[in-house]
Amino acid sequence: MGTPVNNRLLLVNGPNLNLLGTREPAVYGHETLEDVFAIARATAEDVGFDLRAFQSNHEGALIDVIHEAKADCDGIVINPGGLTHTSVALRDALAGVELPFVEVHISNVHAREEFRHHSYLSGIASAVIVGAGVQGYEFAVRRLATILG
Repeated sequence: MGTPVNNRLLLVNGPNLNLLGTREPAVYGHETLEDVFAIARATAEDVGFDLRAFQSNHEGALIDVIHEAKADCDGIVINPGGLTHTSVALRDALAGVELPFVEVHISNVHAREEFRHHSYLSGIASAVIVGAGVQGYEFAVRRLATILG
């Protein structure tokens, strides 16, 4: 993909991820969204990137921050939450900014309900990390740094 220009990554978390630590801990663990941000930031620093983190329960806000990333980010790590399975608009935003991105899911969505098995994003993602818990964010940042080379 080429040499990073901005040395910045965007971390996007979608609906309900603000409830990490309290929402279904048997599925999502006890770590909070702040823990996720800390893991991703530390990993980004380790591989030479700054990290901007964002979470929203609103699809339009997620699309806006993805559009803004084109101006000052080299790539995106995204956990789109439930929008994974429903949002063509989110897919179009990611395709439109033409930044490499890694899709992350804390749980193994393929071992859950049938509707969670389909992602509108996976087909255009540079990588997909599923079922690694919050450590998946570390893997995603490292993989994105490798892709950006």
